[in-house]
Amino acid sequence: MATLVEIAAQLVASHASSTPMTSDELLAEISKVHSALKNLEAGQAVEGVEEAKPQLSVKEAFKKNEVVCLICGKGGFKTLARHLSTAHDMKPGAYKKQFGIASGQALSARSYSESRRKMAQDRGLADNLAKARQVRMANIEAKKGTAAAKGGKGPKAKAPRVKK
Repeated sequence: MATLVEIAAQLVASHASSTPMTSDELLAEISKVHSALKNLEAGQAVEGVEEAKPQLSVKEAFKKNEVVCLICGKGGFKTLARHLSTAHDMKPGAYKKQFGIASGQALSARSYSESRRKMAQDRGLADNLAKARQVRMANIEAKKGTAAAKGGKGPKAKAPRVKK
């Protein structure tokens, strides 16, 4: 059976594989985990257990080439939507509300948003969208015109049946 120190080292190594840490932070984390395991083994309550919150501001989380999750501190994402749903079971709107992020703020890296915008412009997607909106409005206006010409505002409603 593994000793408490070995178990603590394995737990911290696993944590350090996904979160960058300095050597001093690693040693402090091993010490903290070891003392918590020792308390658990002795049947005592673990003191000072709190979920670690990343110390990032919203501005620091949205970088040019990556986005960092403010919940777990994990970074390297181009967009946060999939990470939020899979890792935290959270929708982007709830995430924005929790951290006070403006509703117009995209949950993606600036370079990613810029490249998608440029690609859409190169393909002429904005023009296609404008044309589709014009066609839809023309169809709506045409329906209004035909309904007015028939003398009503739409199909005639049948009178309800009355039981005698």
